[in-house]
Amino acid sequence: MLLTADDMIRRAHYRNAQRTLERLLGLGVLPVVNENDTVATQEIRVGDNDRLAALVAHIVGADALVLLSDVDGLYDGDPRLPGARLLSDVAAPTDLEAVRVARPGEGSLGTGGMATKITAAAMAAASGIPVLLAAAEDVPAALDVSEAGPKVGTAFRPSGRRMSARRFWLRHAADVRGSLQLDAGAVAAVIDRRRSLLAAGIHGVTGEFVAGDVVDLVGPDGLVVARGVVGFDAAELPELIGRRTRDLAPELRREVVHADDLVPVT
Repeated sequence: MLLTADDMIRRAHYRNAQRTLERLLGLGVLPVVNENDTVATQEIRVGDNDRLAALVAHIVGADALVLLSDVDGLYDGDPRLPGARLLSDVAAPTDLEAVRVARPGEGSLGTGGMATKITAAAMAAASGIPVLLAAAEDVPAALDVSEAGPKVGTAFRPSGRRMSARRFWLRHAADVRGSLQLDAGAVAAVIDRRRSLLAAGIHGVTGEFVAGDVVDLVGPDGLVVARGVVGFDAAELPELIGRRTRDLAPELRREVVHADDLVPVT
């Protein structure tokens, strides 16, 4: 089954891929998934099979994700040097300086390397999927589903709740078309209180997008705090931002980003 990032970015394609995989599994068929390099361009390329694996693991509701490498796990330093220690268990992969730690031991086969595997592991673990990173030569032990479980590689514990398919798509797969700059009050409302984003809390708009596109929500410090489906075109928003809902025309009194279409990324 050949996929491109476009199949993850476009909501309809994402749902089609999900239904197809679920049907194949329901029929007892084991799908082999890869990126469709024959049609992928730089703009619609997933980039590496590790990220693709994390996306597919979520699509099918996998119980776990196993990433295989020519290195037997994540080390706290260059595994080619004396003194490097294998990390057998990682509770919060996002807390690791993953790229710095992993890059010295990145593999030479395929695209990406150890750093991309840690990124994929963090993506899956943050969405509630446990991950095992192990050497390809240890496949039998890595796939041990007995009560004792695998005794090889590095295990990444789930560090977040399992997201709905839509929220996972928003956070990890959607194509971002622009951004909205929020004041501190709006950040608190959408992140801490899980409220919808209203025009009054926005003070800036960048990018060219239309209603239904995905945009980043940026806090006063310039950091992206959330991502969501915008309810207005970019051209409409300059006349609305900073204004209270009751001051807008009746047909414009709606959320800029509804809470149900918004996911924090911090």
